[in-house]
Amino acid sequence: MQRLLHMFSIPVMGTGYSIDTPIRVAPYGISSVISIMDDILLEKIRQFYCQKYNLDYTPITKKDEDARAKRITAYLDMVSEIVTRKIEAIKSEPFFSDNDKSKFFRMLPDSSPVKKLYNKLIHSTESEEKSKLEADLQNMMLPGSIDVNIMVKVDSMNYDKDGNILGEEFSDAKAALRGFANSCLASSVVFSAGFNRSLYAYISKFKDFYRDHSGDLKKKIIVKVSDFRSALIQGKFLAMKGLEISEYRIESGLNCGGHAFATQGHLLASIVQEFKTKKDELTKQIQPTILDFYKKMGWEYPEAALSREPLITVQGGIGTNGEARRLTEDLGCDSTGWGSPFLLVPEVTRVDSDTRELLKNAKKEDLYLSNASPLGVPFNNLRGTGSELWTRGRAEKGKPGSACPKGFLVSSTEFSEEALCTASTDFQKEKVKAVDALDISESEKDAIKESAYQKVCLCQHLGNSALIALGMVEKERRPQSICPGPNVVWFNRDYSLEEMVNHIYGRGESLVSEDRPHMFAAEVELYVNYFEKLLKTTELNEAGINYLQKFKENLLNGMDYCLEIAKKEPFEGENLQSIPGLLAEQRERLNKLTETVFEKVA
Repeated sequence: MQRLLHMFSIPVMGTGYSIDTPIRVAPYGISSVISIMDDILLEKIRQFYCQKYNLDYTPITKKDEDARAKRITAYLDMVSEIVTRKIEAIKSEPFFSDNDKSKFFRMLPDSSPVKKLYNKLIHSTESEEKSKLEADLQNMMLPGSIDVNIMVKVDSMNYDKDGNILGEEFSDAKAALRGFANSCLASSVVFSAGFNRSLYAYISKFKDFYRDHSGDLKKKIIVKVSDFRSALIQGKFLAMKGLEISEYRIESGLNCGGHAFATQGHLLASIVQEFKTKKDELTKQIQPTILDFYKKMGWEYPEAALSREPLITVQGGIGTNGEARRLTEDLGCDSTGWGSPFLLVPEVTRVDSDTRELLKNAKKEDLYLSNASPLGVPFNNLRGTGSELWTRGRAEKGKPGSACPKGFLVSSTEFSEEALCTASTDFQKEKVKAVDALDISESEKDAIKESAYQKVCLCQHLGNSALIALGMVEKERRPQSICPGPNVVWFNRDYSLEEMVNHIYGRGESLVSEDRPHMFAAEVELYVNYFEKLLKTTELNEAGINYLQKFKENLLNGMDYCLEIAKKEPFEGENLQSIPGLLAEQRERLNKLTETVFEKVA
């Protein structure tokens, strides 16, 4: 079973921003996640890296049987090969030199037994002891995990060359899973954006997701969750197939990048606390079902695995080592995920220079929750991107929407039996016709059209930055979209990998200013902002009012818990003192908002 050397990981970022991140950080023992949604983009990047590293490259075309799965497998196998080459090269370097090998060990957390052994080597004077320590440390140099992400909502059916619908196993999500399952990787798949029962059942077809005789899992399952109830439901469902969730990855509903899946007012601190108090249930209520499955199949469940429990990790808006320590040392999480800050680390992510400049200069108001996603889910956005300008320009010229060459986000059957993407030209032309035919005012028509025009071709635009950064395409022809979390506003320049890692571990001067609000306070403001929007869009009938009242109740309870945390001794660099004042402001604002609404209803 692979030991993870670091106390953080780098989550998936769009389809392109972390597409080659494992190649760049796994040789240093750092784990990260690739999106495998866009097999077309993966194939282009595979060609680039095969040429760079002189690897054999045979194109996999869309005409090839099971092309999507095969492209994903080929890409992941290539990444694994390059990472292996790179870490072996690092291991071959000498100790006691300022090289990548010393960087590997320097970046480890100070509490790491491996780091302590390395420090012992550095200060050792006996040649025999040094030789033994060097041999031991060589064996401890392990790559970070090369994990993959599948958005389970992105699961459209596909068609053959004659227009006939292919079998269910060729849907986008199942083909992606098959691509990962058939790869050589010993790593994890992260399931995000919901619960896809059909996809989860399909996992059972692949033996690598079950324990081997030693108790290890070659392929592991990570489920991204927003609350404990969802975690337990998904864990029980998978257990009926004998499948285990190795990690529950909690993400803030709003203080994150990418698509935002807001809870009904449940704040991250309260959610994490519930996992801490109920963690045992994720084993006690699930493991017996797994054991029954193994027995039914005539398999022996390894005794060594009986004591293993799933990891609980957390991500979304973490900005200081003190906040990370709050989540791990106080609230019981096993590790943390740091995403958006790494968009400003050129060594780690593929961000084109124009977009990175926008990020470095972004103010709070430049980061907003948009209506850009064709999935109809709120989407974190940055003002002034090439994608935003291009999409707006098309609408102003009377040519709204974009071509839909990939079709991963097709979802609407409003105008045809075959689903269309709401960002596509075909859909938007029909939408304009339908709106023009409505018996409403021109201002109302314009508002509906403007909402439709905000939809962006994320399939293309989220991958373009990587292609531009790699020098594969010209930026003028490839508009770029990016989806950072609000936390990125506190980072304002390019950073080196080692700088960012030192910041995460609280080594040296903090990269963010002291007046940065605590992540828990920042999340409260985001939820009150979201609640204000809900008040404008929720129908004020009995069901709507009940939903809003419960949302407010949950939010207030969460604020109370955050205030309890604020009374504790802060960890170094943790701005706990920012919580009471900011929460008082947001509580007053929330009360004023609801008073107005409920007065109208009364």
